[in-house]
Amino acid sequence: MTTTSPLTAPRSTSWIPVLIALAVVVLWGATPVFTKLATREIDPVVTAMIRTGLGGMAALPLALTLRISPPRRAGQVWPLLLSGFCGFVAFPILYTIGQRMTSAMHGGLILAALPIFTGLYAAAIERRRPNPVWWAGCAVAFGGEILLILGRLPSSAGEASVLGDLLILFASLFASMGYVAGARLLQSGYASLGTTLWGATFAAIVFLPFLPFALGGFRLPEASWIAWGSIATMAWITAIVGYIGWYWALAHGGIARMGTIQFLQPLSGLVLAFFWLGERPTAVLIVATVMIFAGVVIARRR
Repeated sequence: MTTTSPLTAPRSTSWIPVLIALAVVVLWGATPVFTKLATREIDPVVTAMIRTGLGGMAALPLALTLRISPPRRAGQVWPLLLSGFCGFVAFPILYTIGQRMTSAMHGGLILAALPIFTGLYAAAIERRRPNPVWWAGCAVAFGGEILLILGRLPSSAGEASVLGDLLILFASLFASMGYVAGARLLQSGYASLGTTLWGATFAAIVFLPFLPFALGGFRLPEASWIAWGSIATMAWITAIVGYIGWYWALAHGGIARMGTIQFLQPLSGLVLAFFWLGERPTAVLIVATVMIFAGVVIARRR
């Protein structure tokens, strides 16, 4: 299937791409909140497996409908498998377990450093040395991460645990590795949306055979509609619909224009955690937020 790259697609000056990108970023920012709501009633491992399984069940028919074929060349298959494993297997497991153990505010802010981790992986693979300004931005952002994780001031929703924060940090490393693998696949000429759809399908194939063992049978756990709705939202809306909307916004609004909107993702998570979960920011969290945002902005400008 012939696809249009976001780098070459005609750009639109209307506000429609901006509004779509903004809606996607708000949905992505709500992921920590949805995860907290789901794992309050369902085991985090089961939550992650069902989330990925439902996502794959939607991704496969969508890929077939859009006539996006899976890659066939060895140089494309391995990046797809790596991207799918990191983004839809390793990340959901580690992130969901970690998010249950810490606050949604902490989880959202730790994910804010994803551009830094992605840049480190990309620089290592491409064997290039970033300039000192980029490293300065990394140092500021990492300082904010360390302050966030080691600053043990409780919020009204309960104290965030160091172990939970560290698990989300490790999950972020896998997510960044998946992003770089997906980017390498895109550079080889493969469809960007195909990376998401077939990566989710591959992860579902890996997870589904083990789901009965995690459940202790073939019966789904009893939970409220809030928990199941949160899982379905993350599987179908946040992941599949979100990525489709994001790619469309990039193609029609421009990468530079849309990229700045992504900085709102952690902020939307903080606001939603405040109103939905009753979490309250602490002085440590506010200082860490400023440091992480400042570091990411400095690094991305370089």
